[in-house]
Amino acid sequence: MSFFGSLLGIIGFAIGIPVGVSFGFLVFKYTDSTDVKSPVIRPIRDFHKDSLIDILPELPLWIKHPDYERVDWLNEVIRDMWPYLDKAICGMIRSMCKPIFSEYIGMYFIRSIDFESLTFGSLPPIIQGIKVHELNEDNLVFDLAAKWAGNPNIIMVFNVFYLPIKVQLIDMQITAAVRVTLKPFVPTFPCFSNVAVSLMDKPDVDFGLKVMGGDLMAIPGLYQFIQNIIKKYVASLYLWPQSLEIPVLDASTGAANKPVGILHVKVVRATDLKRMDFLGSSDPYVKLKLSGGRMIPSKKTSVKHKNLNPVWNEEFKLIVNDHMSQVLELHVYDWEKVGLPDKLGMQVIPLMVLKPNEKKELTMGLVKHIDSNDPRDRKSRGSITVELTFVPFVRDTMSLNGPIGLYMRKETVSKKLGSSFVNRAGLLTVTVIGAKSIEGKHHNNPFALVVFKGEKRKTKILKKTRDPSWNEEFQFMLDEPPFEDAIHIEVISKRKHSLGFGYSNEALGHVDINLVDVVYNNRINEKYHLINSRNGMIHVDIKWNAT
Repeated sequence: MSFFGSLLGIIGFAIGIPVGVSFGFLVFKYTDSTDVKSPVIRPIRDFHKDSLIDILPELPLWIKHPDYERVDWLNEVIRDMWPYLDKAICGMIRSMCKPIFSEYIGMYFIRSIDFESLTFGSLPPIIQGIKVHELNEDNLVFDLAAKWAGNPNIIMVFNVFYLPIKVQLIDMQITAAVRVTLKPFVPTFPCFSNVAVSLMDKPDVDFGLKVMGGDLMAIPGLYQFIQNIIKKYVASLYLWPQSLEIPVLDASTGAANKPVGILHVKVVRATDLKRMDFLGSSDPYVKLKLSGGRMIPSKKTSVKHKNLNPVWNEEFKLIVNDHMSQVLELHVYDWEKVGLPDKLGMQVIPLMVLKPNEKKELTMGLVKHIDSNDPRDRKSRGSITVELTFVPFVRDTMSLNGPIGLYMRKETVSKKLGSSFVNRAGLLTVTVIGAKSIEGKHHNNPFALVVFKGEKRKTKILKKTRDPSWNEEFQFMLDEPPFEDAIHIEVISKRKHSLGFGYSNEALGHVDINLVDVVYNNRINEKYHLINSRNGMIHVDIKWNAT
C-alpha cells in the first residue's frame, strides 16, 4: 500500500507542477494589474509650449546636443570611487590652504584659522555629457557638462580675540561647462604630461552659508551680491582661454619637455692642462653637452696639438629644454691617434645661474669627477674659460598687417614684421607624424627623408605597411627665419635584393613645403598629398621658435 501511495504522490507532483505554472501564467497574462500602469509616450511636438519649457532644462545634454556623448559608465566609476576621491581632494585642499591661512594669522586680530570639518558629502558630481574635439595636435581636448548637487559639510573656525567664529558651507549646487586638455602627448605613462582645465562659461553656483549658526544668505540682497562676486572671481581665473594647469609628469622627464631656448656657448681657452703625452705635452679638445638623456647630441671643438694653454674661441649653439634643471657638461680630452682619448678634466654649469639674454664669462678649475670628496680632485688639472648666453624663445611674435604671400620678397616681409623680427635666429622643428595610402610597385618598407638646406635626416624604416606612423622629430637651428626656404620631404621604400646583397630604393612620393606660413603662424600641422602618388598623404607638424 505504501508503494502505491508513493507512486501516486510522484505522479501527482509531476502533473501538478506544470498545471499550476500554466494556470498562473494564464492568470498573469489575461488580468490587468491595478497598481502598475503603462507609461504614456508622446512625441515632443505634442507637448504644450509651457510644458515644453518646464521639461527642456531636465533633458540630458546628449539629447539636446547630438554631438555630446552620454557617459553613464564614467558616472558609475565616479560614484564607486567618490568616498576615496572625497578624502583625496579634501586632503589636497587642506595642504594647499595651510600656507594661505598662515599669511592671515596675526592680521585683523586673527590668532588661527583651521578646518573643523571638511567633506564634500556622499553625493558625487554627475557628468551629463562629453564632447571630444578632433584636432591634428599633440593633445586631446574634450568638453564636459558637469552638475553637482552635493551635501558637503565644510566648517571653518576663525579664532579672533580668543573667540572661535564658525563659518559653515552647506547644500552646494554647481553647474559648469568644463574644457579639459591633456597635453602634450609623451611616450611615458600616462602618455600626457599636463592637464589644463578651463571654464567655457561662468558657472552657476548655489550654496548655503551659516555664521555662528545663523543663515547669512537670508539677509536681503546679500545672496545675489555673493553670487556675482563668486562668478566674477572664478571667471577671472579660469574662464577660457585661461586655465588651471595641473602637472602630471615631473618636469625633469625629458620626453615631456619642449625646447624653451638656445644656449650660445663660446669655448674661449684652457690654461695649465695636464701633460699626458710622452714628450710632455697634450693635444686637447673640449666636448660639451647638455644633460637630459642620451638623445641630446654633443658638440666638439677642434684639436689643439701640443698645447697646454690652448685658445679656441669657437662658438656653439645648444637647444635648451629646461632652463631650471639642465646643466652644461664640459669635458676636456687629450686626443689620441690610436685608442681612446685620455680625460684631462671636466666641469658642469647649471643653466639656472644664467639670466636670459645676458652674456656671462666663467673661468672654472677642472676636476676629475663631480664628487667633491674624491681625493683625485685635489690635484691641479688646469682651468677652462667659457662665455655663455641663454636666449629664450619668443612665445608671441608680432602680428602681420595683412597676409604673407608665398613668393613675397624678403624686403617686403621685413616691412610687415619689422627688421628686428626678421633678423632673429631660432629653431625649426619638423615632426614627421606618418603617412597614409602609400603604394609601391614591388614592396612597402617606407621611411621618410627630410631635406633642408642640403642637410638630410631620415626616419626609421617600417616594414610591410602602407600606413606608416613614425612620430620622429628633427631640429634645425637657423640664424634667421626661413621666409624664402622650402623643406623637401620624400617617402621612400627600401628592401634587399633577391640575391641577398645590396639594397634597392623606390620613391613613393614627395612634397615641398614653403616655410613662410610657418614663420607667420609659428606652426603648421597639416596633411599633404604626395606628388607622384595616387592616393598617398603625409602628415607633418612644423614649428618655428624665434629667439
